[in-house]
Amino acid sequence: MWRDPYTCTSDSESPAPAGTQAANSRAPQPAPEPWPDETRQAIAYHVQQILRLCGEDVNRPGLVDTPMRVARMMEEMLAGMRVNPDDVLSTVFDEAAAGPVVVSDIRFYSLCEHHMVPFFGTAHVAYLPSDRIVGISKIARLVDAVSRRLQVQERMTEQIADAVERVLQPAGVMALVEAEHTCMCARGIKKPGSRTVTVATRGEYSRDANLRSEFLQLIRRT
Repeated sequence: MWRDPYTCTSDSESPAPAGTQAANSRAPQPAPEPWPDETRQAIAYHVQQILRLCGEDVNRPGLVDTPMRVARMMEEMLAGMRVNPDDVLSTVFDEAAAGPVVVSDIRFYSLCEHHMVPFFGTAHVAYLPSDRIVGISKIARLVDAVSRRLQVQERMTEQIADAVERVLQPAGVMALVEAEHTCMCARGIKKPGSRTVTVATRGEYSRDANLRSEFLQLIRRT
């Protein structure tokens, strides 16, 4: 069972619009716990050893502070590992909507777990509300939470759809992620500009081709 270790106050979110009732509001947005100094120091030590094994002079001016910079970078880029995706959807209102809610063009940066190099791109998320909606910025925060960790694009797409389905219990969910992978562009086969697209659907979006087509039209604005 995930335990939210952060203290929340009730006045950090905007009040619910007239006619709505907050069903679940935990504010402010939980921030990941910082790493202990010992963790940063340990990572920096091992980065220094990697540089030395690669034949570098770890004492030259350009590299003296690099190990700790890398440790702090890893702490930032892996911050999502210390966040429960469900908790990110922290402002939910009892409210119905007639059509889909679509949040598109959400930029993200992640680390491929196979080579530990970045992949980056955009995520598009839609859901069909049943009797609750979420603050729209939380969808973007959800994408951050699942992308800022060692990841593969396929799993990331499924995790976005699963979190929206679990928390909001909508009639349907669709997530589409498109990304460029530096492990494919800068090394190996070296095909810069290539793009990978992954899709996850739940509920009505899995059953209704017209809904999927509408979603694609909305995010492409055609």
